[in-house]
Amino acid sequence: MRCPFCHNPDSRVVDSRETDEGATTRRRRSCPGCGRRFTTVEEPVLAVVKRSGVTEPFNRTKVVAGVRRACQGRPVDEDQLAVLAQRVEEAVRATGCAEVPSNEVGLAILQPLRELDEVAYLRFASVYRAFDSIEDFEQEITELRSRHLPGGTPPLPGLQPDEPGGRRRAGSRAPTTS
Repeated sequence: MRCPFCHNPDSRVVDSRETDEGATTRRRRSCPGCGRRFTTVEEPVLAVVKRSGVTEPFNRTKVVAGVRRACQGRPVDEDQLAVLAQRVEEAVRATGCAEVPSNEVGLAILQPLRELDEVAYLRFASVYRAFDSIEDFEQEITELRSRHLPGGTPPLPGLQPDEPGGRRRAGSRAPTTS
């Protein structure tokens, strides 16, 4: 590390500490040339390679903005979005790669979003995975249902097996006998 005072190309590390939960490293350094001390902060750079080939730094704000659209009208607050973005960044950093394809970032979003809100997950997945038909939605919904009951798929909330075809419309009343 070059000394910012005398531009000596060498310096000695006097103290090293992790900050921001290990995301950055703060080093106190001493210059053997002029004897002055200075501090450096080291942060590993995580780059996202977009489909076009352009590389840009990972940005939690972009993750939050994309997920926020999927969560519109859902009971999800900003703190939950911030935690989700942090989990996504941690998952992407855990790959150990300095450059990650944008597709990997999208995949890293899916699991935490599914745990946060299944409707928002379905919205995000429908755009991210480019669902082409209603069958794509049905397949994803079937998979979500199977996670809730190990013995099979439960009926949709608000629907009962009273109507022809085994279902009753949401909000309709079951037949009563007097």
